[in-house]
Amino acid sequence: MFSEKRGTQSVVGERNIIGKNTSLVGDLQSEGDFRIDGKIEGNIKTAGRVVIGKEGTVTGTIDCTNADIEGHFSGNLVVEQLLSLKESAVVNGEVTLGKLMVEPGAELNATCAMKGALKQINHGGSETKKTA
Repeated sequence: MFSEKRGTQSVVGERNIIGKNTSLVGDLQSEGDFRIDGKIEGNIKTAGRVVIGKEGTVTGTIDCTNADIEGHFSGNLVVEQLLSLKESAVVNGEVTLGKLMVEPGAELNATCAMKGALKQINHGGSETKKTA
């Protein structure tokens, strides 16, 4: 989950962990991955993966490359590649993603948009689809 291959060497990226009994109010930014088992109220921006554990809760905005959600999320979620919702996940808000995987039992109460099919409104008022 936290390693990255470059050439023939394996490089371990940054690991940011918000523990079970930790609450944080504010914005977080990192190039590395996040694992959240506590509670965050704020925004998270990373070029890595965000994992929200079963007891984790995030309220705010997440902008990341990949996300695995087992806990609760409420807000604006932007996932460049794959969003994976586990059976215990509860997601509320607006979601923009590349690909979606949902296990039975997960709750997705959100407006969803796929990044691959951006809509562009032209001057005549009709919509045309454009691939990114």
